[in-house]
Amino acid sequence: MIVKIYTTPTCPWCKKTKIFLKEKKVKYQEFDVSTNEKARKEMIDKSRQMGVPVLDINGEIIIGFDPGSIEVALEKETKRKK
Repeated sequence: MIVKIYTTPTCPWCKKTKIFLKEKKVKYQEFDVSTNEKARKEMIDKSRQMGVPVLDINGEIIIGFDPGSIEVALEKETKRKK
């Protein structure tokens, strides 16, 4: 499973989210929305807002650093694959 995470380089919550994912050994694909217009539009279309981080875990959108919600979405994805 690869998680998409939309970030900016100066966002402290983005850094915390990436650390959290690394600690959980979750692979992720990062998109810097400060320089990538296509990713920024995709993020806004998915989340309906401009704040970061935004995570896309198999279509489940999580806005902000929310460890509980991230764990629930990861668990759902793991169960779905079994």
